[in-house]
Amino acid sequence: MILIPVALFAATTIIGCGDSSSSQGQGGTVQGIVSSESADANFPKADSTSLGELKQANQESVILAPSVSVFEPGSNRYGFALFDPAQKQISGAPVALYTASRNGTNLRGPFMARSESLAVAPQYTSISSGQEEGEAKSVYVAEINFPKNGKYQVVALAKLDGRLVLSSAFEAQVGQPGGPPKVGESAPKVHTPTLDSVAGDAARISTRSPAATGLLTTDLFDVYGKQPVALLFATPALCQSRVCGPVVDVLEEARATDKSGKTAYITNEIYKENRVDRGLRTQPAAFGLPTEPWLFVLDAQGKVVERIEGAFSLTELRRAITKAGG
Repeated sequence: MILIPVALFAATTIIGCGDSSSSQGQGGTVQGIVSSESADANFPKADSTSLGELKQANQESVILAPSVSVFEPGSNRYGFALFDPAQKQISGAPVALYTASRNGTNLRGPFMARSESLAVAPQYTSISSGQEEGEAKSVYVAEINFPKNGKYQVVALAKLDGRLVLSSAFEAQVGQPGGPPKVGESAPKVHTPTLDSVAGDAARISTRSPAATGLLTTDLFDVYGKQPVALLFATPALCQSRVCGPVVDVLEEARATDKSGKTAYITNEIYKENRVDRGLRTQPAAFGLPTEPWLFVLDAQGKVVERIEGAFSLTELRRAITKAGG
């Protein structure tokens, strides 16, 4: 089984093509946080327009690239990037999402987005994250609501250089059977490999350079149901979405700066022997992962209190750990 990339485009265009300076001509504040209170007045209300009218009134000139693919009825965290026609990332501009039925009816929104930085302190930046141009730098995040199972269109409306521009549409399939454990469910209790289990050979269980050894010392089976856990499935060197390296860096900074000692921090690679052609390791298979990376934050009873597909910031991670009692 090969994990499915979440971008429509080449791997290097999912959340992070180009550096943060690439958006300067777009009218956004790089890495800025968009306040819904101040920004939502810029965007039309769904009950006063339609998807067709949005398309007629606003030029479609930006590309929507989600970092998520699994959705449930109700509130969903929707991570995404925007790119201009030259495939340069747009960061920090005011952005809102809208959803509609597959036929364009039942428009909902605006769901205001915020920009989350994936930056970490220099000492926690891996070699690939610090040197490779394609690695993620930031991610837009919005909380959007899907009323029921089915297929929906999702579009972004961005304010660039004082004017509103529309993104390409992206389809969301809500309520697919199976998949990763949901918030409130018990996570699978599985063994995760540690340095002890591979005689100290970190390269066997980590493709990060250098290996974050502090994330490779704990077996999930040993701490499950005893303390909060931040478990990240990611493969920095083989990631199809180009965000695995940055989020492992985020997890490492969270671990290294957590003085409470309440939470166990664990990373788990995706592929057997760190080779795509070998298929999935048993752990991501047990969690039913359709993409990578995935973060699961568990409480001391082994229940999922937060799950995040794709890129996430240090702030989001710390908030989830607090929710889990860590």
